[in-house]
Amino acid sequence: MCVCVLSHCVVFARAVTGACFVVLNGALKPASGLRAKSSIIEDGLMVQVTAESLAELKQSLREMKDYVINCGSVSSPQPDEVVTIEWVDDERTANTG
Repeated sequence: MCVCVLSHCVVFARAVTGACFVVLNGALKPASGLRAKSSIIEDGLMVQVTAESLAELKQSLREMKDYVINCGSVSSPQPDEVVTIEWVDDERTANTG
Protein backbone atom coordinates (compact mmCIF):
# COMPACT_ATOMS: atom_id res chain seq x y z
CA MET A 1 0.00 0.00 0.00
CA CYS A 2 1.20 3.49 -0.80
CA VAL A 3 0.55 6.49 1.50
CA CYS A 4 1.25 10.19 1.09
CA VAL A 5 2.32 12.37 4.02
CA LEU A 6 2.62 16.18 4.10
CA SER A 7 5.02 17.15 6.86
CA HIS A 8 7.25 19.98 8.07
CA CYS A 9 4.49 22.29 6.97
CA VAL A 10 5.53 25.85 7.80
CA VAL A 11 2.69 27.44 5.84
CA PHE A 12 -0.10 25.61 7.69
CA ALA A 13 1.75 25.25 11.05
CA ARG A 14 1.14 21.49 11.22
CA ALA A 15 3.46 18.56 11.76
CA VAL A 16 1.46 16.17 9.54
CA THR A 17 -1.60 16.62 7.31
CA GLY A 18 -3.98 13.78 6.42
CA ALA A 19 -5.96 13.76 3.17
CA CYS A 20 -8.64 11.59 1.57
CA PHE A 21 -7.06 11.97 -1.86
CA VAL A 22 -3.92 13.28 -3.56
CA VAL A 23 -3.75 15.05 -6.92
CA LEU A 24 -0.31 15.09 -8.56
CA ASN A 25 -0.08 17.83 -11.19
CA GLY A 26 2.92 18.03 -13.53
CA ALA A 27 2.17 21.52 -14.88
CA LEU A 28 4.50 23.56 -12.63
CA LYS A 29 6.88 25.56 -14.85
CA PRO A 30 10.60 25.57 -13.97
CA ALA A 31 10.55 29.37 -14.38
CA SER A 32 8.14 29.65 -11.42
CA GLY A 33 11.08 29.58 -9.00
CA LEU A 34 9.46 26.77 -7.01
CA ARG A 35 10.65 23.20 -6.47
CA ALA A 36 7.03 22.12 -5.95
CA LYS A 37 3.87 23.56 -4.46
CA SER A 38 1.24 21.87 -2.29
CA SER A 39 -2.31 23.04 -1.67
CA ILE A 40 -5.05 21.66 0.53
CA ILE A 41 -8.22 21.26 -1.53
CA GLU A 42 -11.36 20.38 0.44
CA ASP A 43 -10.34 17.09 2.14
CA GLY A 44 -7.46 16.34 -0.24
CA LEU A 45 -4.01 17.48 -1.22
CA MET A 46 -2.83 18.79 -4.59
CA VAL A 47 0.90 18.75 -5.28
CA GLN A 48 2.18 20.68 -8.29
CA VAL A 49 5.56 19.55 -9.62
CA THR A 50 7.53 20.02 -12.82
CA ALA A 51 7.03 17.57 -15.69
CA GLU A 52 10.50 16.17 -14.97
CA SER A 53 9.65 15.54 -11.30
CA LEU A 54 6.36 13.90 -12.28
CA ALA A 55 8.24 11.51 -14.60
CA GLU A 56 10.60 10.62 -11.72
CA LEU A 57 7.62 10.09 -9.41
CA LYS A 58 5.89 7.81 -11.92
CA GLN A 59 9.04 5.71 -12.19
CA SER A 60 9.25 5.52 -8.40
CA LEU A 61 5.66 4.30 -8.20
CA ARG A 62 6.29 1.65 -10.86
CA GLU A 63 9.28 0.40 -8.88
CA MET A 64 7.34 0.68 -5.58
CA LYS A 65 9.99 3.01 -4.11
CA ASP A 66 9.43 5.87 -1.66
CA TYR A 67 9.56 9.39 -3.11
CA VAL A 68 10.07 12.76 -1.41
CA ILE A 69 8.83 16.08 -2.82
CA ASN A 70 10.34 19.22 -1.29
CA CYS A 71 8.00 22.19 -1.71
CA GLY A 72 8.98 25.84 -1.72
CA SER A 73 11.38 28.21 -3.39
CA VAL A 74 14.42 26.85 -5.21
CA SER A 75 16.46 29.65 -3.60
CA SER A 76 15.56 28.57 -0.05
CA PRO A 77 17.95 26.08 1.59
CA GLN A 78 15.10 24.42 3.54
CA PRO A 79 11.76 23.37 2.03
CA ASP A 80 8.55 25.00 3.29
CA GLU A 81 6.81 21.62 3.21
CA VAL A 82 7.79 18.04 2.52
CA VAL A 83 5.43 15.60 0.81
CA THR A 84 6.52 11.99 1.30
CA ILE A 85 5.05 9.17 -0.74
CA GLU A 86 5.97 5.92 0.94
CA TRP A 87 5.16 2.25 0.68
CA VAL A 88 4.05 0.60 3.91
CA ASP A 89 3.39 -3.00 4.89
CA ASP A 90 0.50 -2.40 7.25
CA GLU A 91 -2.27 -0.06 6.12
CA ARG A 92 -3.97 -0.21 9.52
CA THR A 93 -1.24 1.93 11.08
CA ALA A 94 -0.74 4.17 8.03
CA ASN A 95 -4.35 5.31 7.73
CA THR A 96 -5.34 5.85 11.35
CA GLY A 97 -6.38 9.29 12.49
